[in-house]
Parts: sequence; structure tokens; C-alpha cells
Amino acid sequence: MPKKLRIGVIFGGRSGEHEVSVRSARSVIEAIDKSKYEVVPIAISKEGNWLAPAAAAELLPKKTRRLLSSRARGGPKEDVAIIGDPSRSGLMRLDSDESSEPLDVVIPVLHGTYGEDGTIQGLLEMAAIPFVGCGTLASACGMDKVVMKALFRDAGLPICNYIWFLRSEWEAASDKVSRRVVRQIGFPAFVKPANLGSSVGVSKANDKTSLAKAIDLAARYDRKIIVEELVDGREIECAVIGNDDPQASLPGEYVVHDEAARFLDYTEKYSSTGHVDFVVPARVSKATAKKIQQMAVKAYQAIDASGLSRVDFFLKLDGSLMVNEVNTLPGLTDVSGFPKMWEASGIPFPRIIDQLIEFAIERHRERARNETSI
Repeated sequence: MPKKLRIGVIFGGRSGEHEVSVRSARSVIEAIDKSKYEVVPIAISKEGNWLAPAAAAELLPKKTRRLLSSRARGGPKEDVAIIGDPSRSGLMRLDSDESSEPLDVVIPVLHGTYGEDGTIQGLLEMAAIPFVGCGTLASACGMDKVVMKALFRDAGLPICNYIWFLRSEWEAASDKVSRRVVRQIGFPAFVKPANLGSSVGVSKANDKTSLAKAIDLAARYDRKIIVEELVDGREIECAVIGNDDPQASLPGEYVVHDEAARFLDYTEKYSSTGHVDFVVPARVSKATAKKIQQMAVKAYQAIDASGLSRVDFFLKLDGSLMVNEVNTLPGLTDVSGFPKMWEASGIPFPRIIDQLIEFAIERHRERARNETSI
């Protein structure tokens, strides 16, 4: 019988999406094929402390913990030592036991800053550890909405009108920034932290008063703030997986049942309010669905993504499409669109996890081909 691959699932983190990350880890651990893989949970607390598997398991529901091996649940509940060992292509030590086995592949399900932004990817690349998802550059570009939109524009993809500024500019000259927003964007507008996801810190501004409140909120989460025009259209998503030859899923769509919930904030996305449903396949023509898939792959390639991403679109009333953003570590929770879109496309979540692990190993081997000395 082939030896099981040891898969480290890193979750939690210091961002505002800590709870979403825990839910994503739960979904991955529950769905992954236990006959092929031994799962090792590794958590990062909200304070930034790395937790050993036994302590990390305590952050998961009891149902999920029972699916872990006794080895993963046992051991000391202390901070974890992360030491790269390129010769073994894995983590040299996960706890105080010097003889602990290395990980074969890491699945980082860290959403938002300090995880989705290239930081953890840089650490894993430095340690020569295969990992699921985009590399350091693509992760950083996908997290920063300003850089991402510049890459979309360079690739010829249609995007909405936007401006950006620094928190320090707002604090030094709020009236000047407000006048610029009114002149270049107008109302209504959406105000967002440039480096965050799951709609954390995002709000709608209808006038100067609500604009100031929205910017103050976004500035709590990032030093860079982006303000976008309101696009009157449907919100469509498309999941993409792969490395050099990416494939797109059937698109999905958020369908709003309550006019009061037209803005899909964090609460609407991750709680059962009944105001919003995610429908897949999206109710669009075959021609439009194909165009969405083609544009999703193009956006994925524009940031040099690998492994997985979710591409978000606006379908305007005139039938035209705009690319909103790429999420390089999309939510993998029980209510997230990414697994639902692949399920509707004929690939269940456990098989998607298999493919993502295969892509991680493939990308690691490709990187290993690069010469590092002259």
C-alpha cells in the first residue's frame, strides 16, 4: 500500500478573515481523502503565534477533530517551530520532537493579509516546500486591488473606474481626497481596503458624509484605500484551477432576494440570512458563460496565478462584462462559491483537493529546474 502523503493545512492568521480561514480549513479537512493523505493541522493565532498540531486541532469543531489521526491530535500543545530543510523538501520540525516527519505538501488556507498576500508563500518557497496555490508574486498582485487592476488593464480586460490613495493622504487632507472622489468617481461608490477580502472593511458611500465613514472604516484595515464606481449589474464568479494550462468551472451567481441586501457584505456572504443565494450554474446564456470562462482564464494568467483562484465579474445590464478581481485563496467553506462551482462542473471537492495537491507538486518540480548558481 502506498505511503500516505503528509499534508499540512495552515489556517487562522492575523487578518480580519481569521474565522473564514478556520471554516475553510474545516471544509478541507473534512473533504480530503483520508486513505491517501495524513492531515497535519497548523494554526496561526490572531496574535501571530504558530500553534503545533495538537493546539491547532483545538480550534476546529469536534466533528472535524475526530477525522484527524491520533498523531495529529496528540503531542505537546505549544508553539510550532518552522524550520525549512530543502534536502528533505518539507518542514524539518513541527514540535519539540526532533524526529517528527516532514510535510510533503502544505495547503495554506489563510485568507487576507499575512497569508493570501504572498507572505506565507514566500516563506514556503524559501524553505523549498511544495504548497497549494499561487506563488509569492501572483499572491501579492492578487491581494493588492490597485496592482491587480493595472495588470488587468495591461491585459486588455475591461474594469470599472476607480481611484486610490493612502491612509496618510486621507488623514492629512480629507477634504482634498473627498473632492477628488466626487470629481472622478461620484456617488454612489464603493470604498475598500486595497489588501483584504471577504468584503471586510467594504462599504457603500452615497454622499460625502457616508464617504468619510466608509474611508475611516477601510483605513482601519489597510494603508491603501481604493474607491470604485458603482456598477449596475449582476455579480458572477468563476473558479479556475491549474498551472500553465488552467481550466475554468461553470460560472456561479449571487442572487439577491431582499433589496436591502443588495450589497454583499461579510455578513451576507457567511451567514444564513436568507437574503442571498449562490446559484450555479449562473443563469446566463451558453455564449456568455463561455466568455466568462475565457476571461477568467485570461485574468488568472494576467497575474501569473497557479493552483487555484476565483475570478469575480460584473455582468452589466447591456450584456457586457467587467472583471472585478481575482481571489488567489478563495473561501473553501461550506457556503463558498469555489467548491460549489466545481461540484456543478462535475468535479467533487475531494477530487479538486487531489488536483490541487498534484498542481503543487508539479509547480514545485518546475521551480526546482531553475539553476541557482552560475
